[in-house]
Amino acid sequence: MFKENVVKLGIAPIGWTNDDLPELGRENTFEQCISEMALAGFTGTEVGNKYPRDPALLKKALSLRGMEIASEWFSAYLTTKPLDENIEAFINHRDFLHEMGAKVVVVSEQGHSIQGMNLPLFDKKPIFLDDDWSKLTKGLNVLGELAHEKEMDLVYHHHMGTGIQTTEEIDRLMGSTSPTDVNLLFDTGHLYLSGEDPLVVLTRHLPRIKHVHLKDVRLPVANRVQEEKLSFLEAVKAGVFTVPGDGNYDFTPVFTTLAQSDYSGWLLVEAEQDPAIANPFEYALLARNYLKQVAHL
Repeated sequence: MFKENVVKLGIAPIGWTNDDLPELGRENTFEQCISEMALAGFTGTEVGNKYPRDPALLKKALSLRGMEIASEWFSAYLTTKPLDENIEAFINHRDFLHEMGAKVVVVSEQGHSIQGMNLPLFDKKPIFLDDDWSKLTKGLNVLGELAHEKEMDLVYHHHMGTGIQTTEEIDRLMGSTSPTDVNLLFDTGHLYLSGEDPLVVLTRHLPRIKHVHLKDVRLPVANRVQEEKLSFLEAVKAGVFTVPGDGNYDFTPVFTTLAQSDYSGWLLVEAEQDPAIANPFEYALLARNYLKQVAHL
């Protein structure tokens, strides 16, 4: 399906240790996390909260296991904080990732976000005003230019509970930002949970998609999240997300579309779950086997 050596396979650490919910996976060490990733057959990871920040230490631990860093999440506050504050934080983040050999910087606007709040995920989603849109798009263009200084690309992460969640919002963001400075992270799980058609976003914005998160959704849990008005973090603990092949989304059209395109980069499995309930190594193996069977990777 995919041409040889075009894509790399990675997995996020949030199945082992959760940045937003530190109590989930508190017992799991950094070494266990990356060792099990490698043992499951993945060659890349994004940076988690237990990863050493010393590039030399991190590089050594990863190289011993044949692993590399794909990227790391950056929380932008372009709608709520001065641009200079965002720039300073972004440069520090960018420089660390550049030192680790990453080619993309994952950015998500957290101004007005409810993903960490005890608010109903579907009822209290923030809606950006025109002033928010202006600050966000202009700021992202600036951050994208800064990423290019290190020959890196900014990839925007649409996300549940934020102002950029729906297809319409993604369309507006892509239409209002520089095509050369702002690219898109395509996340199946966040689109599917939001009630969007991921394939529509993928085909519409394919030329600007430079990073992919493969996340599945358990629809029975998603329905309960809406009915019981659960927050994002409550939804995570309830098990709304899982790895590809274990939920209700059919990834075949996504793999076919990506394989037939010029996409090159990371396909990164991501599913924040409670590791006490969903053993992270077991689910990593499940995802890797699914990729072999369905994507022939």
